[in-house]
Amino acid sequence: MADKRIGVVGCSGEECLGGTISRLVVRKMLEELRPGITTSLCLPLFIAGGEEERRFADKYPTIAIDGCSKCCAKRAIEKFSNKVAGSIDICQIIGEEAAMDKPLSTRNLTDKHLEYVKQVSDKTCEIFDGLV
Repeated sequence: MADKRIGVVGCSGEECLGGTISRLVVRKMLEELRPGITTSLCLPLFIAGGEEERRFADKYPTIAIDGCSKCCAKRAIEKFSNKVAGSIDICQIIGEEAAMDKPLSTRNLTDKHLEYVKQVSDKTCEIFDGLV
């Protein structure tokens, strides 16, 4: 598995809790759940023309973790690079009302918010492990 890497692209939306959860899940994948084989791709850079991000997503499987049903990460990957290997819409996991709730600082996360991160992380790992 020397060159088996999988990209994760988190939502960059700052207007809802789903975006915050998305970014926390990406970080958790990188640092705790699948370190060494997870690569984070920057969505704003990807959209702005970041050639490294686009080449990576073209060559390696990439999972989009979207904070809401707009699915900006998934649409950007598929527009500028390749079909996603997996896609998560956080609204489908924690419910639209929760995902669209107001964003908050990570210092103010409650046990309920951390449970949302766990639920989305579990789904991400499920997709990830199916690709490895």
